[in-house]
Amino acid sequence: MSKMNEGNKPELAAQSSNAPVIQVCNVEKKFRVYYDKGYSLKDKLVQWGRNRYQNRYVLRGVSMDVQRGEAIGIIGENGCGKSTMLKMLTRIMYPDAGSIQIKGRISSLIELGAGFHPDLSGRENIYTNASIFGLTRKEINERMEDIVEFSELGEYLDNPIRTYSSGMYMRLAFSIAINVDADVLLIDEILAVGDANFQTKCFSRLRDIKATGTTIAIVSHDLGTIQTFCDKALWLSDGKAAAYGNAKSVVESYRQYMNEKYIASLRAHEEAERTPAAKAKAATSEEEQSPSTQNASASEMESSITEIDYNANRFGLGDVVITRVTFRQADGQIIHTLVEGEPTDIDISYAVHKSRYAYNFGMGFYTPENVCLYGVNTQLDGMEVKLTQDAGFVRFHMDHMPLLAGHYYFQCAVNDINGVPLDYYRRYMDFDVSSSRAAIGCIQVDHQWEIF
Repeated sequence: MSKMNEGNKPELAAQSSNAPVIQVCNVEKKFRVYYDKGYSLKDKLVQWGRNRYQNRYVLRGVSMDVQRGEAIGIIGENGCGKSTMLKMLTRIMYPDAGSIQIKGRISSLIELGAGFHPDLSGRENIYTNASIFGLTRKEINERMEDIVEFSELGEYLDNPIRTYSSGMYMRLAFSIAINVDADVLLIDEILAVGDANFQTKCFSRLRDIKATGTTIAIVSHDLGTIQTFCDKALWLSDGKAAAYGNAKSVVESYRQYMNEKYIASLRAHEEAERTPAAKAKAATSEEEQSPSTQNASASEMESSITEIDYNANRFGLGDVVITRVTFRQADGQIIHTLVEGEPTDIDISYAVHKSRYAYNFGMGFYTPENVCLYGVNTQLDGMEVKLTQDAGFVRFHMDHMPLLAGHYYFQCAVNDINGVPLDYYRRYMDFDVSSSRAAIGCIQVDHQWEIF
């Protein structure tokens, strides 16, 4: 055992202050699943075998640490144990093995309307629900105006909440949860309810709460939210931690896994659709081919089932390929150096080898250090792209080229509507931008100065 002297005390105090707010260590949780349970005394005495069961592990050996002011996203497929983990953090249930330590007051949005009484008014439920979180009546009175204002339920506040829509439920529940001055806020998919404006308002408030030092844990299938809002992510798969760490890296790994799983299901479906007659016809035509053609077909087949290397500069299934990207100025002339402020077209040419229902084309501008300056795709812009010919191009038009003078690179991609990469170029080509402006940085912002 190491000795401790006076000089070590400040260091130990600093380490203690940096201790995790949420600490989960080797947590396990299992449930009994009965094959055919007997409920009556007669069943239990006469047919004792009906009480057979198996232990089904929902979580097994999961660990994570979350510091003060951090946000962690918990992701994974349905049934992987996400909600169970959040319920154990809320202390609704407890682990069978391992430990969970949480410092400070906990506020949670685990289930829509949990803690609400349907026959009470919204105002009465504010008092009831906030008291569950540990607030006194005086503290609730001090926060009442903020809760009502944020929920936007003023005219409905004194109506029974059984008359509320699911969106109104969520507004009231969220408004209470963010006004209890919690040290830890736990959210389970509840923000999927409600209109777009209120969701934006919620995440704006969550960022403010996070900035004040509140630790946040979110369970969500919205990977974009997890990637942009959270510092860390925990990917659960069959009750185990498949990945844990930086949110962007974990989400990217999960996306790749889901894409590969989707691709495998597509291939299995295509194989199942091939009738015995179709298989026999394909076998006959294969026998009639020359040896060189057979070898080519085999090579193509081998290539088609090759796993996608997501770390490569270019990857995808190849059902649609990007054949060329050209930059054009207003008169249609091809250019290689872009001019800041000038109208510019970017033409992404494609060739279709195997048709899909719809497509998603995307592009982005990056610095040589791989910093994304701007990225967008047709799906984000609300466009449905259906290609009716074997080859063509999509055009990205800018009235004013926004990049300042410098060296950049262009990224482009085409996915199917489920996010599966068909042809993805991380770094398609480098290019330069010229500008006469004296501003510094990468992006030109149209502006004017006024002096009062």
